[in-house]
Amino acid sequence: ENPQLSSLDKTDLAFSEGSQSLYKPEPLDKVLNVLSSEKVNGFSIDFNYRFFQLSERAAMDASYVQELDGILKEARTIENHLKQKRESLKQRFTVIANTL
Repeated sequence: ENPQLSSLDKTDLAFSEGSQSLYKPEPLDKVLNVLSSEKVNGFSIDFNYRFFQLSERAAMDASYVQELDGILKEARTIENHLKQKRESLKQRFTVIANTL
């Protein structure tokens, strides 16, 4: 030991040596694994959120398709009804024209 160190300096030296022995630095690969794991978890959460959004949009799109199918069905029904009416009118006009 160095005789010139005061007892306070010796205590500081002993404390710093002791604290170094308590501190064990994590190996770099372990730190990188934790960081990459957190990054993967972040990507996973982001992916799940975006997948959820796309699923909601797909469900909404499917409901729009069903609604449009209903509208088209109704339009075809009206179109057929109008065609029948037109044919009926043609026949009436033909009967009227033949009587005149």
